[in-house]
Amino acid sequence: MPEQELPPTVFLMLEKNLGKKIRVIVDSTYGFEGVLAAVSREPPTIWLSEAEAIVLRSTIAQPIPQVASREEMSEMFLNLNSVQRIEILHPPRR
Repeated sequence: MPEQELPPTVFLMLEKNLGKKIRVIVDSTYGFEGVLAAVSREPPTIWLSEAEAIVLRSTIAQPIPQVASREEMSEMFLNLNSVQRIEILHPPRR
């Protein structure tokens, strides 16, 4: 019987995406966007460079949260215990 592969952990998935732009949702209406610069396991944290704070808004007509405003933050160090969701942002196709 072939040996089953273990699913990748969150840290392995984050390490695979180092250097890519990500969106980190901390609250249902607040988060950050930036380039994933580093991942640490102890304590469980990530470092974002070129970071921006974002405010998310949703309505009954548009239930998927959309970015309503941005503010430049430069660098961010985020504890993963306070993160609700992480999205990898891909550049638009031409």
